[in-house]
Amino acid sequence: MTDHPAQSNALPALTDADITALTALRHDLHRHPELSGEEAETAARIKSVLAETGPDDILTGLGGHGIAALYSGAVAGPTVLLRCELDALPIEEKSDADHRSTVPGKGHLCGHDGHMTMLMGVAHHLSRLRPSKGRVILLFQPAEEDGSGAQKVLESPDFTALSIDYALSLHNMPGMPLGHVSLQEGPANCASCGLEIRLSGRTAHASQPETGVPPTPAIAALVPTLQALSNPAPENPADFALATITHIRVGEPAFGVAPGDGTLWVTLRSLTDPGMEHLCREAETAVAHLAETHALQASLAYHDYFRACTNDPDATAVLDRAIRRLGLVREEGHLPMRASEDFGRFADVSKSAMFLLGSGLDSPALHNPDYDFPDSLIPTGTAVFMAALDDLLGLPTP
Repeated sequence: MTDHPAQSNALPALTDADITALTALRHDLHRHPELSGEEAETAARIKSVLAETGPDDILTGLGGHGIAALYSGAVAGPTVLLRCELDALPIEEKSDADHRSTVPGKGHLCGHDGHMTMLMGVAHHLSRLRPSKGRVILLFQPAEEDGSGAQKVLESPDFTALSIDYALSLHNMPGMPLGHVSLQEGPANCASCGLEIRLSGRTAHASQPETGVPPTPAIAALVPTLQALSNPAPENPADFALATITHIRVGEPAFGVAPGDGTLWVTLRSLTDPGMEHLCREAETAVAHLAETHALQASLAYHDYFRACTNDPDATAVLDRAIRRLGLVREEGHLPMRASEDFGRFADVSKSAMFLLGSGLDSPALHNPDYDFPDSLIPTGTAVFMAALDDLLGLPTP
């Protein structure tokens, strides 16, 4: 049986001044989005604000632009990592909000600005109230959107020197009532990867297409063949598979040339890592067969690889107790998510779990051009994390 510190009767609450400052921070982050691997200014802003909360140490340059703030308790104990994401999306924001993106073609349309702000809410608390034991690490991770950031952080020498016992995270979720939560043990997010398929033949004059070797028939056949690999509603949930065509290009835009090369992109998705390996093999076999049938050369490249994200039983229990303690309403049926999340990598070094926090039934979907994180969620997400810290490390009575 796990030995949990005695919980304080009341958790600390963010003050009105805290909420005002955090909301202003969220809006500032929203105005200045940066893409995966480019988060230098965001990281600098986060470091500056974190420094005001008096951490014992701030680590920089983790996996690129990652930032981690360390807060130690009075005596030794578990190390608990809370993680959020720094990066935004290459999508033009469509909004009339005063805090809309000022960067053309880029926007915080997945709520990472809100996730950062909730961790900063925890930092506000820790500036006044250190845990009774152990250590808290607030990680602001780069490059989640392309799936590369978590692994790069884990490979950073400064990070590998840390010993993490628990890793906790959240993601906001449109389509769930505002402030409601979803949490379950086991699968939380699908594995996924992008497969880039290039087919090469021979160009020809448009008046004599028979003298060339066009990729068009093969690509036309590949679309339904790859889509047929999908199994979106299997009897056994572990057999879930999805193949989504995301991009097709054939030849160059010229009326006088029959194309000799083409490219097709497909995103492959599975509930489990073994399922992803099987789906990739099936896709590769289909490409090889059609390339041979149509006398084409095929080359394959994988991008944006995400491992499946699985919630550990012990870490899930910590979040469950926190959610129950706060009296938050639970929602069923939202997990596991089809969307991928590189937070699953932290399961290699810790007991990890993620929960979903509803951002409203009428909220635009994640990655929609008009999505905007609800400011009213800042205290809720912060409170769940603080309750989890009190459960694992103990917090002095405020």
